[in-house]
Amino acid sequence: MHGAATLHPLTERAPATWQRELRALAALAGPLVGANLLQMAVFAVDVVFVARLGPVEFAAATLGVFLFNLLAFALVGLVGAAEPLIAAALGRRIGAVRQVRRSFRMALWLAAAGSLVVIALLNLAEPILRLAGQDAAVAARSGSFCRLLSLAAPFAVAAALMRLTAAALGRPGWALVVTLLALGVAVAANWCLVFGNAGFPALGLEGAAIASVLTSLATSASYAVILSTDRRLRRFHLFGNWWRTEWPRMIEIAKLGAPIALGWMAEGGLFGGAALLMGLISVTAIDAHAVALNIAAIAFQVPFGLAQAATIRVGLAYGAADPRWVGRAGGVAIVSGIAVMVVSASILWAVPGLLVRAYVDPAREVAVAALAVELLGVAAVFQLVDGAQAVAAGVLRGVQDTRVPMMIQVFGYWVIGFGIAALLGFTFGWGAIGIWWGLAAGLGVVSALLIWRWSARARLGLLPDPAARTA
Repeated sequence: MHGAATLHPLTERAPATWQRELRALAALAGPLVGANLLQMAVFAVDVVFVARLGPVEFAAATLGVFLFNLLAFALVGLVGAAEPLIAAALGRRIGAVRQVRRSFRMALWLAAAGSLVVIALLNLAEPILRLAGQDAAVAARSGSFCRLLSLAAPFAVAAALMRLTAAALGRPGWALVVTLLALGVAVAANWCLVFGNAGFPALGLEGAAIASVLTSLATSASYAVILSTDRRLRRFHLFGNWWRTEWPRMIEIAKLGAPIALGWMAEGGLFGGAALLMGLISVTAIDAHAVALNIAAIAFQVPFGLAQAATIRVGLAYGAADPRWVGRAGGVAIVSGIAVMVVSASILWAVPGLLVRAYVDPAREVAVAALAVELLGVAAVFQLVDGAQAVAAGVLRGVQDTRVPMMIQVFGYWVIGFGIAALLGFTFGWGAIGIWWGLAAGLGVVSALLIWRWSARARLGLLPDPAARTA
């Protein structure tokens, strides 16, 4: 299995038409979207097993996974800056193999160093949660859970980097295969270790953490084998001379990636902050928020995959110093992202009750189900702007523009989004619905500003110089 894409990154030229660009984007984005959706299933496996351990264990795991995802996802954003650099090197063609290998190697070094920080912070989970006012018993169990879970960080981040690299090099299909393998490992490991099946000890919450470590280890090992043996990928010798330092390249990745990491943390923190606001209203509001947000998160995997593919497509054009191709690749990606979210929003608007029933029994949890349905009505609106901002950020990453987009995200999410959520939810008394309209407002502002920045790319000096084009 070599993946489903038809890209040839070292020989590709600019597609002559918008239709061909759309086909190239779809070939790249399809496997990434599928892998993102499968990754949601991997997360769901952990929830299904841990939920049976009781409310304290479930709450501890929920908080621990939130901390892990927030930190690990930020680190992925940091090292993921190698993706547009690799794409640009392929677009330039000259010296591409050496430049790709340098970017990958230094991003891997950065992932290893950053993982040490993540591990250290996760080992402080208990005092952090106590400072946040969490229940002492829950904080203690979460601390124990996070100490083990922290060991998954280097493998999870390395796997994410290898996945993005394989996609940029024209093998996105491997992401689908490896994530399917990860799902199988997650199910088997949780089944064996959480409840003590197949002769293994019943380790409960700690077993779930170990299962996550094993899943991340299996995922990263699979990608390492693929990068070393796939007939197209092995020509880059990505693990060759792994001990050599390229400090200028590492600094370049860090400067480009730090704003990505901060932007992603700002967005993740916004939804975490919204959950805290829900907690000031009622338990019903928290539960309804969790259900509706999970449904919206599944739908978001489509534009997120498109954004990852868009970074690569725009990055190729940027490296080729072809402004027309840059505009075509970015335009196709943004329009495609909005189009798929129109479909997603229509589904949320048309059958919210059916979606909610997959999570809660409306007959037993009437209030939660009813509020979740109302929240999905708001989600149908912010699906459009959420998809647009995700893809717009992706195309801007393709032209290596991350600092100003990060400032836009922090302003939009926290000044506008969180501010309006608190205002509508409490000052105006709209409750949970007001909080979600605040989220929609924040996402809308970010979306509008990022799309404006993309449309003004020539005036802002974000385009490559055609005179620098190399054949």
